[in-house]
Parts: sequence; structure tokens; C-alpha cells
Amino acid sequence: MRALKKILIAVIAVVLIGVIAVMGWIYAMPEQATQTIVNLERQHAGLTRHELTLASGEKYVYLEGGTGEPLLLLHGFGANKDNFTRIAAKLVSRYHLIIPDEMGFAESSHDMDADYLTDAQATRLHELVTRLKLGNVHLGGNSMGGHIAMAYAAKYPTQTNSLWLLNPGGVWSAPPSEVFKEYHRTGVHPLWVHDSADFKRVFSVVMSDPPFVPTPILNVMAQPSIANEALERKILPLLSKDGIEGRVTGLMVPTLIVWGDEDRVLHPEGAQILHKLMPNSRVIIMKGIGHMPMLEDVSQTAQDYVAFRRSLTR
Repeated sequence: MRALKKILIAVIAVVLIGVIAVMGWIYAMPEQATQTIVNLERQHAGLTRHELTLASGEKYVYLEGGTGEPLLLLHGFGANKDNFTRIAAKLVSRYHLIIPDEMGFAESSHDMDADYLTDAQATRLHELVTRLKLGNVHLGGNSMGGHIAMAYAAKYPTQTNSLWLLNPGGVWSAPPSEVFKEYHRTGVHPLWVHDSADFKRVFSVVMSDPPFVPTPILNVMAQPSIANEALERKILPLLSKDGIEGRVTGLMVPTLIVWGDEDRVLHPEGAQILHKLMPNSRVIIMKGIGHMPMLEDVSQTAQDYVAFRRSLTR
């Protein structure tokens, strides 16, 4: 028994030393640690990074992996392609994934004078799809990405096989959310990021139960949004007036609408509004989930999507 206790103590000591070493590395070299973690998650998901320049000269940076029917996954406002890396690991064996940084965000082009309304973003995506010779595609999107996905389906309905909408934007007849009430009251949107403290606050707003991320890594993650503040302050008010409901009324593309019931960014009532407008849609309300289901409950969100896709072939 004493020998077993000694072994157990030794194992715990080794684990603690390892944790201390990793945390020391994170605090000493946060940029290197963050990129290493990002690269490992992409590798685990079978995704590789690519670039493509459109005819306009604008550049898309995107992740790609897997085989099967093409599935484009579109991130939300102020976010980036790696918002879908974790759930991609559960989808890559079934589908051909293409996950771009939307124009105006992360590594894709940031032209202050470009058109960032959803119809223009859909047109750019269609060029990406055409250049990659993907043919008909399935589309998934979170928040702004869901807004753009609907704009794409409305513009190219015969080339859109299905929609997966995760707390999508553009449903402006829904009651104002907590975040938009504050925006209307103060003129300052809670998703705008001026410094690392703002980013940490946003991180806690967009997820009901955000995962633990060490402060040095959060600070590194904040830098692209801080650098992009001026453009994001321009884009968000445009999106806030860019309604999608009229464009998707009667749209017959098969659609799975997913919404977290604790979303503070976009009101969950938007799910039922879209369901009534889109005859071939179904709704899943996720309990205890905020604005980003694909990060807050990776397994359940992936399972629900796979079940939806299977139902389309029956």
C-alpha cells in the first residue's frame, strides 16, 4: 500500500511539474504558445491553411480539409476561421470543409472602402466557390456568418444544398438582445474591442460558459480585433441595418436553425421568426448555451448537424 501511495505521489508530482512548465512557457512566450496551440488544433482537425486572390485583388485566407460534399463554414463578427476548428475535427471525416476568414476580418483583406453588406460578401464567397470548383455547396454560419450564409442562399438558391444557421444575424424584427439594448442606449457596441480588457469582456459575453483561457493567450487573441477596431466600427452599424428576412421568405433550401437559449448578443426569438419564413427549416434550441454553440458544446452541436445532413438523404 505504501508503494502504491509513493507511485501516486510521484505521478501527481510529474503532472504538476508539467503543468507548471506549460504555464511558464505560456507566460514567457505567449505569441509562440498561442500559435502552437492553434496549429495543433488545426492539425488535429485535418485542416491546412490556404490563400486565394479574387479578381478584385482582395485576398481570402481559408482552412480546408476532408472529403465529401463541400461545406463552407462562416465565422461571426470580430471572429475568425478558427472558431470552427474544434467542431471541424468532428466533421472532417464526412465533409469537405472550407472555412474562410470573412473579408474584413482576421487574415483576409481589410479594405476600409470595400462593401461589407451581406449581399457583397455572398458575391465574394460565390467567386471563391467558383474558383475552387466546388459546385453546389452546403453552408454553415454563426452570427454574421449565418447572416451571410442566408444572403448567399437567397442569391444562389439552386447552388445551395442546405443551410446550418448558428445564432444567425439579420433577423432584426426579433426583440433587441441585451447587447443591442446597450448599443442603442449608449451608441457603443459591446462587441467593439479597443484593448485587451474589452476582448476579455467580449469573450464572456458571447459564451454562456466560456472555456478557461490563460490571460496571456487571451491578450494575444485580442490583438487582431484591436488592430481592426476602426473597420469593425464601420461594419457593425451597416450589418445592423442589413435585414435578411425579406430575402429568405419562402426560401426552400433545407435549413437547420440552432440557437442557444442564453444568447445575449442576438435574441433567441429569431429562431422561430426564421422558421416561419423558411418552409423547409427545423429548429433546435440549446439549453444553457450562449451565442456560439459550436464552441460551447462541440459534441452536441456536431451530432445535431450530422443527423440533419443524414435526414436530407432519406
